[in-house]
Amino acid sequence: MTNSLVRGETAPEPPPDTRTVALDVVVPVYNEERDLERCVRRLHEHLGAHVPFPSRITVADNASTDATLAIAHRLAAEIDAVRVVHLDEKGRGRALRTVWGASDATVVAYMDVDLSTDLNALLPLVAPLVSGHSDLAIGSRLARSSRVVRGPRREVISRCYNLILRGALRAKFSDAQCGFKAIRTDVARQLLPLVQDTGWFFDTELLVLAERVGLRIHEVPVDWVDDPDSTVDVVATATADLKGVVRVGRALAAGSLPVAALRTSLGREPLVPGVPPGMVGQLVRFGVIGVVSTLAYAVLYLLAHPLFGAQAANLLALLVTAVFNTAANRAFTFGIRGREGAARHQLQGLAVFAFGLLLTSGSLLVLHRALPDASRHLELAVLVVANLVATLTRFVALRRVFRSHDQEATL
Repeated sequence: MTNSLVRGETAPEPPPDTRTVALDVVVPVYNEERDLERCVRRLHEHLGAHVPFPSRITVADNASTDATLAIAHRLAAEIDAVRVVHLDEKGRGRALRTVWGASDATVVAYMDVDLSTDLNALLPLVAPLVSGHSDLAIGSRLARSSRVVRGPRREVISRCYNLILRGALRAKFSDAQCGFKAIRTDVARQLLPLVQDTGWFFDTELLVLAERVGLRIHEVPVDWVDDPDSTVDVVATATADLKGVVRVGRALAAGSLPVAALRTSLGREPLVPGVPPGMVGQLVRFGVIGVVSTLAYAVLYLLAHPLFGAQAANLLALLVTAVFNTAANRAFTFGIRGREGAARHQLQGLAVFAFGLLLTSGSLLVLHRALPDASRHLELAVLVVANLVATLTRFVALRRVFRSHDQEATL
């Protein structure tokens, strides 16, 4: 009996094994008859000598038309720690989703068959995942301590692509395309169903989703030597990647990805008790929006005062800025996009507005009783102070409103 498995796109059952496999290294291949045996033997030797926990190599054949599959079966028959999964359709992302989703290992990883990345980076890549310290890990060719040998064309394309990711998708990881990544299997099973790409953009889509959910991504500087005989079409891959960036950007903007629900189920516990993850960033964004709202309120109040008087001007300025404030905080402070629930959120925001109106109108009433001839600027100063108090209440109230939205999305 061998460790070879033949499957279509249906997730394969893991092979019988009396030991617990901590690491499953997947090598996706398409027509790699020349490099496959060298890769598998070298990787198997390295795992046995340098990785101190049970490991396995899975060759994921992507509908090869040469002798790749036959070579893979021969290696699996010879080496106990090697198995084969065959897919009838091409696509690196499709292969990884199939094998990772069905793996019984604690951690799943993948690397390119050309072994461009120095294998000495493998243990530093997977160790934080096996220990539970991190959720995903990526090799980075763009870290300062990385040593990379490749042509200027690939270097420019890679750096431009990562700049696009930072600008368009607010990505913070440094290298999306390096073929050297790992993920905890329990995390992979929850993220993979949401990753649509079946090709080269698969990595980027997975990483962006993981980052938005709040997972910890561990980066490892690597030594990397470009394969001059690579068959990857750089232009076609870059074009497909850009299309993927647009698609994922639209999905995030529309709120069609269940980021909030995943953040609840996968997100890490608060670092400080009582201070939920992301609260500091929320406070900063809320403060920025609050400053803009206050300035807009002041301008509207001064413009409307001569026409309507103090109380009516306060009502008008507060109502207009409250609508803006709720919409801006919904999108930017709490990261809720799309139209679903927007009307209800505005109604709840108006309840917060009613409290602010009560507080500011009451402050004006007290001021006019104490100083009937108070100037517009003194009125504005009193109103700004009252608005600051109302702002603190607004943050707590809006956080409760939008947290309830997150909880509903989880159900």
